[in-house]
Amino acid sequence: MLIEDQLIELGFEVVGPAATASQAIALCEDEHLDGAVLDINLGGGQRSDPVAEWLTRQGIPFVFVTGYGQAGVDGRFGHAAVLQKPFTLPELRKVTWEHFG
Repeated sequence: MLIEDQLIELGFEVVGPAATASQAIALCEDEHLDGAVLDINLGGGQRSDPVAEWLTRQGIPFVFVTGYGQAGVDGRFGHAAVLQKPFTLPELRKVTWEHFG
């Protein structure tokens, strides 16, 4: 919820949040997206990798947020920016504007 509030404060229209990868993909299919912010760990042992795969196939940029840093990112997604938790609003602004502009 905090990330959602921060993105709205930065002027983004937020779609979601989604609690599971399948929910996120369904939202992605139903909406026009300029970019996405994905938490790597969705809870319950589930990761957002399937969402990242879908976004990559569609050519939609995304940013991972994680407490694990770059080490938590699957190698297939080395092109994606990673924002280490906890992060500040200026850090979120910088990474989202650089990648979604």
